[in-house]
Amino acid sequence: MRRRDRKQLLVLCALTLGAGLGGVRAGSAQMLLVPMDESQDNHLRAYGLVYWTISTGESAEWLLNYRAGSFLVPSQQRVVEQAALMGVTVRSLTGAELAGLRAEIEASNMEAVPLEKAPRIAVYTPPNSSPWDDAVTMALEYADIPYERIWDPAVLNGELTEYEWLHLHHEDFTGQYSKFYLTYTKSDWLREEVARNQQVANEFGYPNVPELKKAVARKIREYVEGGGFLFAMCTATETLELALAAENVDIAAAFADGSPPAPNATSAMDWERSMAFRDATIVLDPSLSAFSEIDGHQVNTPWRKPLGSFTLFDFSAKIDPVATMLTQSHERVLGDYYGLTTSFSRRVVKHGVIELATDSNLGTIKYLHGGYGKGSFTFLGGHDPEDPQHLIGDPETDLELRRNSPGYRLILNNVLYPAAKKKALKT
Repeated sequence: MRRRDRKQLLVLCALTLGAGLGGVRAGSAQMLLVPMDESQDNHLRAYGLVYWTISTGESAEWLLNYRAGSFLVPSQQRVVEQAALMGVTVRSLTGAELAGLRAEIEASNMEAVPLEKAPRIAVYTPPNSSPWDDAVTMALEYADIPYERIWDPAVLNGELTEYEWLHLHHEDFTGQYSKFYLTYTKSDWLREEVARNQQVANEFGYPNVPELKKAVARKIREYVEGGGFLFAMCTATETLELALAAENVDIAAAFADGSPPAPNATSAMDWERSMAFRDATIVLDPSLSAFSEIDGHQVNTPWRKPLGSFTLFDFSAKIDPVATMLTQSHERVLGDYYGLTTSFSRRVVKHGVIELATDSNLGTIKYLHGGYGKGSFTFLGGHDPEDPQHLIGDPETDLELRRNSPGYRLILNNVLYPAAKKKALKT
């Protein structure tokens, strides 16, 4: 059966017989429950359904700690139809059932958080990147959540203020191109990337790419300080912080002019300028494809640590609603996955930053969150939650086969977090 025909059939079933949607008929209940426990057929597109609902001006609620972070959406014809189109499981609630649900939430470690406005989303990514280069882009595409691509010129021109939520591609903000030149010097894609970055540096009057990336990093920090929501994964988490702390240090000199970084580069770093990390030692050896000790797994070094699993912390929804939102999942222990920055060494995390998930065997942090100025940042280590090794040239992840991925749910939790009622975000 063709995909279009299948969608039409689902809509017909939903509107006439209620098949596959718990007997849902538009107007037959006050609210629809979007369960996020094991009964949900498509966890990832459920986020898309909620985003679509609030983007049309309707209300929704996030039921923190209730059935793995379920949602309430209006029982309207178009919502039922959209759920059918997306293959999302929904269930009708009678007035009595809804009252019982609210009473249960009120009396327990749960909370119902109103979702008010769909955030405008920007993904920082090079112009020639493909959707499958980045897990967040794949998640947005699969969940049918709209976003816009931006890169250095837009950031430097002050366009970040147009967006509520910003995701960073696996970019190297130190200007060392993730040290790929060690093994991919003759690759066309690397040569293209170098030429493109140097062109932008020249256009904006920076002497080299490392100085360009420092300026971009400062703009991103200003965005957060002014109230923006930042989510970063993989290399961007570590190199953004290094670029911010290296305001007056040339940590990328090994690539910029062929000479090794100064021996005192680490001590010259100003960690007051960073958001999440502090006092990290820089990897000075130009033959190692690693940046600093921030990465707890030291992936591209002889002392690389093996993958294990990481555990999401349980938070009180009434006391810590933000941390609770970011950790909603139907699985609490997840298989780990590599990235150029896989995890975060606990020793270098600033005081006050919240640990959301850790690897108890290694003592590393996988997932963290903190406030900065009027905004916040959330960092998740690793590159692709469904691709543990992530080697260059690996096939793209097919999210239709991973539609219940607990790891991808962490990404989409961050997408909806800015939509939460501001009163909840202040606690």
